[in-house]
Order: sequence, then structure tokens, then C-alpha cells
Amino acid sequence: MDISRLDNRLANDSYYMGHIANSILLLMKNALYPWFVIVPDTDETEFYKLASSQQVELLEQINQLSAFIINNFQIEKLNVATIGNVVAQMHIHVVGRHSHDACWPGVVWGYDAFTAYSTEQLGEIKLKLGAELTGFKS
Repeated sequence: MDISRLDNRLANDSYYMGHIANSILLLMKNALYPWFVIVPDTDETEFYKLASSQQVELLEQINQLSAFIINNFQIEKLNVATIGNVVAQMHIHVVGRHSHDACWPGVVWGYDAFTAYSTEQLGEIKLKLGAELTGFKS
């Protein structure tokens, strides 16, 4: 998928990390949570409308990213969602949570607390993604 096709709200709220298979991989700008977004190359807005092969590919990406978050961040719970109420472009949130995070047990969407990532943190995360995710290209 071409990055220029990314919805402006996703582009403005996240860092581009790279591609995994046919999807764009983003990291939301709030460092309070390891919050990644997978944006598959499709015009469909609903997961069930995807071809079975693309559904399987996305599930593999979600599983890889979930394992990455568990292995690299101190979390207790993973949240995986395809909400899309505001941004229609299909995207899958994969968020690591723990009982001491800023908005536990509530949702991370719309919460005002914010901590920026440093340039060093972003570089380290991107290097780890490259080492741990099959097919990742930055």
C-alpha cells in the first residue's frame, strides 16, 4: 500500500514505522501505551468483506505484532480492534495495556494524557520491528 493513500487522521496521529506484507504499520504518537495500527491495502471498510486470503494475512500480522508487543513492552493485556467509526479506512489497532496505565480499565481513545516518544525510542522500536517481524520493511 502506498503511504499517500493513508487517511490524514491516521497519518497525523501516528508515526510511520514501515510495511509488513501488504499493510502499512503505524505507531500511535502517545508513548503511554504500545499502540500500533495495521492498515491493510484494501478499499473495503469491513473485515468480513475481505477475501479469505487477506483475512488470514491480516491475522498473521496481528499475531506477529501481538507477540512483538508482549516481548518488548511490560503489558498485562492486549486489545485488538477494528473500530473505524471516525476513520472509515480499514485499520486494526493492537494496543498493549497494563493495570497501571493512564486510563485503565477504560479505553485509550480520546484520553487526554500524553507522552511523546523520543527520537531514540522510535529508532529502537523500528530496529526491533525489523528484527522480529517477518516481512517487515522500514
